[in-house]
Amino acid sequence: MDEDAGSSSGGGGIAGTGDPLRVAVIIGSTREGRIGDAVGRWFLERARGRTELELAVLDLAAFDFPVHYPGRATEQMTEFTEAIAEAEAYVVITPEYNRSFPASLKQAIDFAYDEWQTKPVAFVSYGHGSAGLYAVEQLRSVFTELHTVTLRNGVALDFLQQPLEGQPGDGGRDRAVGLMLDQLGWWGWALREARATRPYVS
Repeated sequence: MDEDAGSSSGGGGIAGTGDPLRVAVIIGSTREGRIGDAVGRWFLERARGRTELELAVLDLAAFDFPVHYPGRATEQMTEFTEAIAEAEAYVVITPEYNRSFPASLKQAIDFAYDEWQTKPVAFVSYGHGSAGLYAVEQLRSVFTELHTVTLRNGVALDFLQQPLEGQPGDGGRDRAVGLMLDQLGWWGWALREARATRPYVS
């Protein structure tokens, strides 16, 4: 798990109380030739420096998960699940494949259950034409089943309309990142306090 101390361009964010909010950034594609790692770097460049957030990168391509679900969790499965448990909020970076999200991402999500509960999830999606929004809509259903809170605002990258780095002076995507992280922080701290105050009933 790579760590990257974070912040967002386009604003100072909303300060939390106590320790920084622990945010896991999950890169969901494992395909050869993918651009998910480039999208991840793009996002982290914009999140870096936000001192109220502590970012940890979980790149699924760096894990050696089994092809078939084993009877007992492997070391890599346990490592991933423990990272999910440690995080207090999530940013999922996903492409769209055939109007859905990658099987590699679904496999990893299913390794954990209780570890996801009562935590917020934000999405950075990418694709051609739909900007990955079909994938996000399906992920919302999955994460609802896991008792998370999914954010209304996300970041959607359409590579037919604009390359990843965009055009000089175009701050629309940067503003979207900033707003999403503001909302993620609000929900993250609110739910941290709620978990400390009363047990969740699932």
